[in-house]
Amino acid sequence: MKRRKVEAMKKKSEASLTELLKLRESIDDKRPKFVRQESWRYKRLSEKWRKPKGIDSKMRLRVKGWPKIVKVGYRGPKLARGLHPSGYRDVLVHNLDELKGLNPKQDAARLASGLGAKKRKELIEKAKELGIKVLNPTGIEKTKEAESPK
Repeated sequence: MKRRKVEAMKKKSEASLTELLKLRESIDDKRPKFVRQESWRYKRLSEKWRKPKGIDSKMRLRVKGWPKIVKVGYRGPKLARGLHPSGYRDVLVHNLDELKGLNPKQDAARLASGLGAKKRKELIEKAKELGIKVLNPTGIEKTKEAESPK
C-alpha cells in the first residue's frame, strides 16, 4: 500500500515537497518502535537497535508477538528523507564561511551548540541578511535573560 502511494506521488509531475513531507509523516505514525532484542528483559542492554542474529532468535524468525525488525519497507519517500519537517535540509553551522555556503531555498542553518552568545548573535544577523532560515535561534534570548539583573 505504501509503495503504491509513493509510486503515485512520483508519477504526478506536480508532486510537491509538502505532499511528500505529509506522506512521510503518515508513514512515521504507522512505523513501529524498533527495539533491541530482549532489551526489556536486561537493564544492561539499551533499546538502541541491533539486528537479531541468533540461530533460535524469535525476533529474527519474525514470530508473532515479538517486536518487528527493521526492513526496507518501512522507509519514507526518497525525496523527503533527511529533511527537516519544514522542508529544508538541516545543515550544522559553526562559522560564517559555512553559513555563506548555504542555499536559502534548500538549506536551513542549525547553529552548533558550542557557539558562544557573541558568535551566535553574529551568525543570526548574517543569516537574516542572506535570507537563510535558522532552526534554533533561541540561544540569544536565553543569554539576555541571564544577563539582566532582577
